[in-house]
Amino acid sequence: MSKTQYHIYVIELRKKVFTENAKFRAANPQFNGVLECLYVGMTSKTPKERFLQHKTGYRNAKGYKLSSNIVEKYGSYLRPSLYNHIKPLATRAEALKMEKALALQLRKKRYAVWFN
Repeated sequence: MSKTQYHIYVIELRKKVFTENAKFRAANPQFNGVLECLYVGMTSKTPKERFLQHKTGYRNAKGYKLSSNIVEKYGSYLRPSLYNHIKPLATRAEALKMEKALALQLRKKRYAVWFN
C-alpha cells in the first residue's frame, strides 16, 4: 500500500494575471478586484517544493512540463493560512476533489482563483 500523502496548497498571484490573462478573467466573473488572485493545487511534495517547481518551470525526467504557466509568470508566495487547516490526503482522487472544493469555496468568497 502506498504511503504517499497529498497536500493542498494555495499560491497568491500578482493581480496583473487578471488583466493580462483572458482565460483567468473569464473563469472569475465574480471577482471585484478587492481580494487577491490565487492558484489552488495539490501535490505529493511539500507545498514549498511544489511552489519552487512552478516558479522554475520544472520538467520531469521525460521532459513534460509540470509547472503551471500562470504560477510561473504571476506566482508571488504561498498562502498557508488558506490551506493549513486541510490535513494531508491519502489518495490522488481525494486530493483532486479537495482542490476543487477549496477553489470553489474561495471563489464564493470573491477571490479570483485558478485550479486544474
